[in-house]
Amino acid sequence: MKLVLRRDVTGIGKRGDMVDVADGHARNHLVPSGLAIVASSGVAHQAASMRRSRDVKDAKDREAAESVAQKLVPMIINIPARAGREGRLFGSVTQGDVVDAVEQQSGIVLDRHRFLAFEPIKTLGNHEVRVRLHPEVQFSLTIEIVSG
Repeated sequence: MKLVLRRDVTGIGKRGDMVDVADGHARNHLVPSGLAIVASSGVAHQAASMRRSRDVKDAKDREAAESVAQKLVPMIINIPARAGREGRLFGSVTQGDVVDAVEQQSGIVLDRHRFLAFEPIKTLGNHEVRVRLHPEVQFSLTIEIVSG
């Protein structure tokens, strides 16, 4: 069945795309939940309009992500933590701690869900944290854990 997606649907397509899906999936899930509408001749124009607005929004989001990345890449974010003699922390530095430190030191608010494969930091020193703000914008954030 041919449908026009009204929202981004993982594994199927993005808003405004005309897709061909199984009839049952369309009847039972996509159309009743408002994720898609059945494609007809009049809907094709609406789909093109949806794609144009999606492309404009995507370009703005990418530009905003690039500007944030340009500000954060040269910075070294310092996080004080209590540590033992060998440099192992009492506890660990979590995603929330990194988000708070970035906001305090740069004024930029990051979402903790944007970190890629984040493991809690348990030692003093410099650490690299991968951040994805947009599907096309990824960068490394340098974190320095200092004894405090």
